[in-house]
Formats: sequence, structure tokens, C-alpha cells
Amino acid sequence: MRILHTISELRQALAGTTDTAFVPTMGNLHAGHLSLVARARERGGPVVASIFVNRLQFAPHEDFDTYPRTFENECELLRSAGCDIVFAPSEAELYPQPQVYKVHPGPELSDILEGHFRPGFFVGVCTVVLKLFNCVQPRYAVFGKKDYQQLMVTRRMVEQLALPVEIVGGETTRANDGLALSSRNGYLDAAQRAEAVALSRELKAIAAQVAQGRTDWPALEAAAMRVLTGRGWQPDYVAIRRRSDLGAPAAGDALVVLAAARLGSTRLIDNLEIGADPINAAV
Repeated sequence: MRILHTISELRQALAGTTDTAFVPTMGNLHAGHLSLVARARERGGPVVASIFVNRLQFAPHEDFDTYPRTFENECELLRSAGCDIVFAPSEAELYPQPQVYKVHPGPELSDILEGHFRPGFFVGVCTVVLKLFNCVQPRYAVFGKKDYQQLMVTRRMVEQLALPVEIVGGETTRANDGLALSSRNGYLDAAQRAEAVALSRELKAIAAQVAQGRTDWPALEAAAMRVLTGRGWQPDYVAIRRRSDLGAPAAGDALVVLAAARLGSTRLIDNLEIGADPINAAV
């Protein structure tokens, strides 16, 4: 496995390659990231993983400065997962001047849910993803479905800009108790970690009720919010949405239920699909 730090080194290493699979990360890796590398390996070409903590997607009050950075351990994990190249640019390499040219995704998808509670987040995500795509020039890019809205926004950007990249969704990796693996789970103390599974449990309860035919979606959302609040969480949203575009659901739609809530100082997100799978229909 090669570890490269400059765009010129990366382009030289990939010169003439047309089937690269790419897994963008911010480091602090866990088994979920490694499952995305495994998914990338299925494509048959070289696998590139990036490690870059992207300042543009953090608000001033968020955890950019304290976000865990354990580069040597991350490289060992990627090596064991079969990654071919780690691209780990410095901030000065990727943003040599202030990044004033940015990608502003459509508000109908990017200003709701996560975008509502984290204004500017998807501008930062899309800008760095497009820039990384230009550096790596992959044929495939693998994103985890745990960040469901991010996957959809990225896929929409690729469609709108006619980028020659196939976006592949990787299934959410969960702990044995059902908690979705996340880099931020490491912020939880023992008691919070035991409580954290309540988020996925509420999503499963909603999915079960919808599968049984309930269509009073606002009532289901409100009930889950009350349960989480009563257990000491600070929920931002629990939302049942149409899976094709995260719009308001109607009878017969394939659905997804999404949630974001703070437990102590740690903000966790999760989602659960209900029904068919249009988000990965083309994969």
C-alpha cells in the first residue's frame, strides 16, 4: 500500500488507470469504513482511500479541532483491508488558497434535516468531494448509507454535473446491539454507550409500525421524539421521508426513517430503510 500526500504524486500513481474505486474518509476509522473498502475492492480496480478532515463542513462551534486524528493506526487498518493507495493531503495541499469557489447543492435536498440543523454542511461536503474526485478521478466512489442524506446529495451532484463517477452505497455497519458504527461513538462514556442503542431501537419501532400499515407519520415521529427526550436525549429530528428524494411521504412510497439526536455532548445520526431500495437501484 502506498501513502501519498500530494495531488501530483497521486495523479502520477494513477496515470492510465480507468477503473479506480475511491473511498473518501475523515480518518478515525472503524469497521464501517473498512466495509466500504471491501465494497470498493469488488469493483476490481485499484482502491484509493482518502484521509482528510475537511474544515469546510464543520461549523465554528463543532469539533474540527478535537476530531480524532490517528493516522498511523488508520493506515494499518486500510492496509489490512486491502487498500492500494492512501491519499492524505495536508490542508495546504488541498486548499492552497482560501476555497472561495464552492458547490452549493439544491436547497430542496440539502437544506432539510441535516442541512437545516447544520447550515452550510452540504456546501462543505460537496466542495471537498468534488475536489477529491478531481484529484483521484475515480470510476467508482463508495459512500456509507449511514450518512443517508449525504449519499443522496452526492449522487445528485454527480448527476447534475455529469461527472463520470458511479456512486455506490455501502450498507450501515452496526455493533451487536444495533448501534450504527460512527467515528463519534468514541466520544461516549460507558453509560452513554449503553444508552446509545435507544436511537436505533426507536427507528426499528417506527419501521415495524409502518410495515404494519400505519400512515400517521407525524404521530410516529412525535412519539419517538418524546421517548428520546424522556430518556435524556436532545433530538433534532425523527423524520419519515420518501426514499427517492427525502420529500414528504405518501401511501405506497418506499420510505426511510432518519434521526439525529444529541446524547450528552455527542450528536448521533442513524436511519432505517422501509421497503424497496431505490437509492441503490442503479448499483
